[in-house]
Amino acid sequence: MSDILVSRLEGSRLIVETAEGIEEYDSQFLVAALLVYVARADGQIEPEESAKMIDLIEDHFHLQGPESLELITRAMTEMMEKPELRGLLVDLAPTLSVSDKENIALMALKVVAADGHRHFAEIEQFNRAMEALGISPEIVHRAFDQYFAETMPGL
Repeated sequence: MSDILVSRLEGSRLIVETAEGIEEYDSQFLVAALLVYVARADGQIEPEESAKMIDLIEDHFHLQGPESLELITRAMTEMMEKPELRGLLVDLAPTLSVSDKENIALMALKVVAADGHRHFAEIEQFNRAMEALGISPEIVHRAFDQYFAETMPGL
C-alpha cells in the first residue's frame, strides 16, 4: 500500500506523488477505474464483466486488446493499493466533455448488465460514480435511452 503524499492536476492529467515515485493518471485511467469500481460493487468482478470492460475500453480509446487489458489491470491494482486515489480521480471529471460523460455512463451501464444480473449494489455504485463525476441526471438518462435503443431495438 502506497500513501499518496501530494497530488495535483496538470491539464488533463492527475499527477500523484508517493514514497515510491510519481504516477500520472489520465481520462483513460479514470474510465477504466470507474468501470472497475462499478463492476466490483457486488463483491467480485465476473468474467463477463471483465470481458465487457476490455471490449469497451478497446473500442472507446481505439486500443489493442492487450493494451486495454493492461489498463484495466492497472486500474484494479492501483485502486486497491491506493484507496485514496478514488477521491483524487474525481478531480479529472471537469476535463471530460459532455459527450465523454455520456459515453462513460453508457459504458458503465453495459458493465452493470454484462453478467446478466442487475445487482442493487451495482446500480447504487453506478449512481455514486455518476454523482461523484458530476454526470448530470440528464446525461445519465440519455445514456439509459441509448443503452435501451442498442439492446432492445424496436421498443
